[in-house]
Amino acid sequence: MPATIYPLRTPVKREKTPEDVGASLYRCVSALYPLHRCITGEGLRATLQIIGQKIPLKIHEVPTGTEVLDWIIPKEWEIREAWIAREDGTRIVDLADSPLHVVQYSTPVHAWMTLRRLRPNLHTLPKQPNLVPYRTSYYDEAWGFCLSERVLDRLAAEVGEDEELEVHIDSSLYDGSLTYGECVIPGKTDDEVLFSAHACHPALANDNASSLAVALALARHLEKRTNLRYTYRFLFAPGTIGAVTWLARNRRGVDRIKHGLVLANLGDAGDFTYKMTRRGTLDAPLAVDRAVSWSLRETNLDVRPFEPSGYDERQFGSPGFDLPVGRLTRTPHGEYPEYHTSGDNLDLVQPKALAESLEALIRFVDILEGDTVYQNTQPFGEPMLGRRGLHASSEGSESRRALLWVLNLSDGEHSLLSIAERCGLSFTAVRAAADRLLKERLLEAV
Repeated sequence: MPATIYPLRTPVKREKTPEDVGASLYRCVSALYPLHRCITGEGLRATLQIIGQKIPLKIHEVPTGTEVLDWIIPKEWEIREAWIAREDGTRIVDLADSPLHVVQYSTPVHAWMTLRRLRPNLHTLPKQPNLVPYRTSYYDEAWGFCLSERVLDRLAAEVGEDEELEVHIDSSLYDGSLTYGECVIPGKTDDEVLFSAHACHPALANDNASSLAVALALARHLEKRTNLRYTYRFLFAPGTIGAVTWLARNRRGVDRIKHGLVLANLGDAGDFTYKMTRRGTLDAPLAVDRAVSWSLRETNLDVRPFEPSGYDERQFGSPGFDLPVGRLTRTPHGEYPEYHTSGDNLDLVQPKALAESLEALIRFVDILEGDTVYQNTQPFGEPMLGRRGLHASSEGSESRRALLWVLNLSDGEHSLLSIAERCGLSFTAVRAAADRLLKERLLEAV
């Protein structure tokens, strides 16, 4: 008897749960966290290389000395080792333990000096004695070390102020380049949505490894979608100088940016905070401001007006550009105690928070993609929904309410987001109602 052949069963692909998504995002943060990022250099390039392994990323190198608006691309910084040691060779602080231990862009030094003389070059946090601060000196030639107040106090007690210590920073400042990366996901139109995430802070998990991980995941999500209306541009660049450089090099084409968000601090357990666009603050909320608010309407969202300080939203919102770019964070910078300290580590970042941040951005994109202005083709009296199979069994059902609201306010002036805001229903329900009405030719796009 011939052998019976059983067909192979195709394994069922399990849908990713929020826990799966959070765990994946956390692994990405963990991979990016330890890299020695700065506004220039190999740590920044290594970060972009990791991102470029997941999405199509175009890398730009802008040479030292290039004028970008009112700024100049600085020299590239490389650091090989840095430490303070006692006479017996015991190291008090060591770059090998954490990139936070040296002031970013420190110039080279190798000398013996007393603790008393060294103190002006030491940075601590007296009110947070167990934490190491993050300090920079990008545009001033200086050098310094960062350490905890507890370690400094112990050192002073053990060696006194006048015992000599060996101070060593092996670094270079040279003509190189500034590096940034762009990923462009094309849509049906040239109108763009910009997402910008900083890529310059070393050994800080929430600021800014979390936003890099979430932005990367959002780009991968959008790559899989079909029939996108907008083109999506993701910018991974060092803070301030990176955004200024991108604006300088894209000055003639920035009018294609119709909506945008600066992403930061998306991994802590705090509530969401949205900083509005400049124009939306001065005049009336823009579509991007409203879309963020509506996508997060069921959360404890703190909406704040634009102000000319903070992250790169102030560059995109400078008066000459005045781009419709807001900023989305969880806890804003400077408002959580671990900000710019060694306390901003992997323990601060929560997988659940990362997953929620990604989901919020997907809802935001869904609103932008689905928001359209329609015209009711039967505006004189309510169309007979029953004979079209649109009459819901429950008069008060969400679907029926959405149908009636969309029919009534589709007058060529109100968009679907406006309708959702007016009736208080979810954008998903309003969009679904519009799709049903379009199928029955009761709506037409304006």
